[in-house]
Parts: sequence; C-alpha cells; structure tokens
Amino acid sequence: MGLFTKKNDAQGATPLDGVDAVLADLDGVVYQGPDPIPHAVDSLLRASSEGLRVGYITNNASRTDAQVAEHLSGFGLQVAPRDVVTSPQAAMRLMSTLIDPGATVLVVGGVGLVSEVEKAGFVVTRSVDDGPAAVVQGFAPEVGWTQLAEASFALHDPAVHWVATNTDWTIPVARGIAPGNGTLVSAVHTAVGRLPVVAGKPETPIFEVAKERFGASNAAFIGDRLDTDTMGAKRAGLRAIHVLTGIDRAKQLLAAAKGQRPDFIVDDLRGLFEPYPATTVSKDGSETKVGSSVVRMQGHVVRVAKAGDSATDLVRAGSAAIWNSGLSIHALDVDPAIYS
Repeated sequence: MGLFTKKNDAQGATPLDGVDAVLADLDGVVYQGPDPIPHAVDSLLRASSEGLRVGYITNNASRTDAQVAEHLSGFGLQVAPRDVVTSPQAAMRLMSTLIDPGATVLVVGGVGLVSEVEKAGFVVTRSVDDGPAAVVQGFAPEVGWTQLAEASFALHDPAVHWVATNTDWTIPVARGIAPGNGTLVSAVHTAVGRLPVVAGKPETPIFEVAKERFGASNAAFIGDRLDTDTMGAKRAGLRAIHVLTGIDRAKQLLAAAKGQRPDFIVDDLRGLFEPYPATTVSKDGSETKVGSSVVRMQGHVVRVAKAGDSATDLVRAGSAAIWNSGLSIHALDVDPAIYS
C-alpha cells in the first residue's frame, strides 16, 4: 500500500460543526411508516439542546403543518407547526409571483394543499368551470381521474399557470413504496403537453422558505434520497448529509451522479455528533482509505483491499473512489462487498 495523502479536512470535525440550523426530511429520516427510526428522535433532541435550530422539510402535500407537528410531537420531539416547512407552502410562495392576490386556484390534492391555498388568500375550486387562474397539484391518496381531468381541462389554456408541489416518483408508506406525485403530474403532462413549475425538493423554493423562516445562514439538510434531498440541498447551498435509513442505501450512493453526492454519509443520526473520518488517497491514486477501510481501484475494477471495522466507512471509501474517478458506474466492475 502506498503512502496516503489527505483529500478532505473533515477529520476531527462532526457533520454539524459550524452549522446554525438542522433541517430534516421526514420519511426515511425521522420515521418509517408509523414508527420513529431508531436513534432519530434522541439525536434531533440533542441537536436542539445544543442550541441548534431544528426544522423539518417535507415534500408530502397530503398533510398540514399542524398535522405533521402533532405526528412528530407524538414521538417526543418538541415541534410546533412553524417548525414544519411543506411543499404546499413553497408552492404558494411561487404562486404569489404568478397570479393576482385573491385569484381562483384549481386544487388537485388534499387538505394539506387546500389549507395553504386558503392561507395564501386564494380562492379554492375543484372545477375548471370557475375559471381558475392557476392549477396547483400535490399528492393525496384520494386524488384520482376526476381531479386529474379537471386539471387537464384547465391547462389546455396556456394562460393558466401550473404549479406542482413536487415531482417525487415514489412515496414510502407503511406497506412499502407507492407511486408519488410525480406519477400524477406525469399523467397530466401527457394530456396537456406542458410542464409545471415545481416548488418542492429538489427545486430550491422549499429550501429558501426554510432558510428564511429559521434565519439560517449555514444550514445542514439531512435526507435519505439522492435525487430530491441531496440534489435540492446542494442546489440551495446547504450542507448535505445523507443517512442510510431510508430509500437510497450504499448501492445508490456508489452510483450517485454529480449534483447528488452528499457532503457527509452517516449510518443513523447518531453520526451527526461523531468525528467524521478523513478520506485519504494513496500516492499512486489507486487506493482510497476512510477509517480502517480501503478500496482499491485499478482501471474499471473496484475492489475491497481492506474491509475495516465499519461498513459505513467502506461505503464512504467506495463512493469517494468512484466519484473521484470520473467514470460512470455503468462502466465499472464493483465489488459487491462494498454495498452488500
């Protein structure tokens, strides 16, 4: 093994060092289905007790901020509605730049979306016959063909604006992974041949609302999805922390595209407070080391040189090696031991 040279300055620091606010996704980060994820609640309480502003960001448009706050408070977290930023709130921020105050908005979605449309001072309708100035679309389990058809009828008029709360293709629920709002937006898109303006992750409006509300100048965002959470955090200039308790695990991290690569990878939220190991690379560039884990990359072949004593460090080393190579994951022969 060659001499190693340091490739980052993280050693000794924790993922939260220098941060003034911690923003967390919900599904896959705080809870899975009805149950809290192990160590999540205690870790978020610790962050709050250490003086950090803690907020919650969700793309799920089906519930109000008050309902989300009540859910989280049931786990023992200290959460008020103001601590929750939802994609419908971000959608209304966008909507206010597109249509006149008090205008009529056709709503495709549930109570979480209706509530924010009304708070913003717009008139809610479910029918194109009321001459809406815009359509806002968000996920709710009850959304079906009738609502999608009304949106389609309205959006054939190019003067009618279209805002989507988010375009997540999937949504995690208690029984597994189900179609998300992206699939419903796609159905309308197919019918009308145009695309909406999007408010939620990975777009920046939802993060801008959060930064403003919490007065954050150097916030960290914790997520479990690379295509929404990490990409959105990076676009918004936030520190991106990926936790391996939700949708995207080791295999997806190794294949992460530019713009979807987190600044930190943690096994669970206890890792927020642990010194983050430095990534070092051998002098000849063939080996990447994190902690006691070493990954060797020669050409398109990626192998475990030393597993070490931490599966998370092995994922960190493998990810760094692949990301730094500039090669597409599809061109690589990757040792399954890195992600299994």
